[in-house]
Amino acid sequence: MQIDKTRVKKILLIKPRGIGDVVLSSIVFDNLKEEFPEAKIDYLTEKPSNFLLEPLEFINEVIIMKKKTLGDRIKLFSTIRKNKYDLVFDFYATPLTTQVTFLSGARYRVGFPYKGRKFAYNLFGPAERDKFHAAELHLEMIKSVGISGNHKNLEIGYNPDDVKFAEELKREIKPEGKLLIGVSPSGGWASKKCPAEIFSKLVNETQKKFNCKILILWGPGDKDDAEYIYNNRINDEVIFAPPTSIGQMATCTSVCDMFIANDSGPMHISTATDTPTLSIHGPTDPKLQGPYGDKHSYILVNDLDCIICNLLDCPKNQECFRNIEVDQFINEVGNVLTKNNLI
Repeated sequence: MQIDKTRVKKILLIKPRGIGDVVLSSIVFDNLKEEFPEAKIDYLTEKPSNFLLEPLEFINEVIIMKKKTLGDRIKLFSTIRKNKYDLVFDFYATPLTTQVTFLSGARYRVGFPYKGRKFAYNLFGPAERDKFHAAELHLEMIKSVGISGNHKNLEIGYNPDDVKFAEELKREIKPEGKLLIGVSPSGGWASKKCPAEIFSKLVNETQKKFNCKILILWGPGDKDDAEYIYNNRINDEVIFAPPTSIGQMATCTSVCDMFIANDSGPMHISTATDTPTLSIHGPTDPKLQGPYGDKHSYILVNDLDCIICNLLDCPKNQECFRNIEVDQFINEVGNVLTKNNLI
């Protein structure tokens, strides 16, 4: 089957759950706008990812997926059916998103050809996910159904109040000609979070080497680690950010000269704000989940037999982070700053 583009007037994109996953899916936006300039584009996701999508003018509607009760699911199925989409991209392919796609009634339904879920789709993306960076995987899906994948930028929306928040915070920090480097100890799984004492040491060495100011950004689950980093700072050039919403955190990364983070939602957000980013990896593969784009880089201890284990909990005391050599880390910070003409 081939898509008759003249018949596509309404498109639904589906990607629930992780903020980073939603950010990576934004790589398709410019390609879809180019191929279907008159089509309305809706996006089905979960909170809080909606806050990064709603400010985008070309997104017609962001639909929040609620799935706690059978009633929530029935209401969701009914809403999607009534919207009469012509083309649906299921970028997630869980049992629920598969059902949503199948019951949408769309003429063209695109998903991954996984066992037990193929029934929902009549067009398919690649069968293997681990051959592509997570951002590129979205491009491969749209390319597999005849849509150009020429545009490769990530895109999130900014609320004007959030932009004002970040600009005022930067004025309060007063970098005064110094680099402002943001850091985030966040991580979706326990094993993806660099231990606070290691992160703190890397932050302090970065601050000393580059005579920069450090802005610690954090979310509700990161406060203890963020406070540890702040309380163990070597001078007052390390700033503890106030509590931020997802949108405020995104705009704060955008006013930084560079960003350092674990493999996490904030890391992917910083790449979407076009901020040079250095990610710290252990259980996940930076070639698949690392910061996307040439501006960025990553740290990975390659000589461990357990590296890139993908385990949610580490049985080896997080050696992948504890074995990071400070000199290697500082050199990579310098490489990112140099290739982006920041030093």
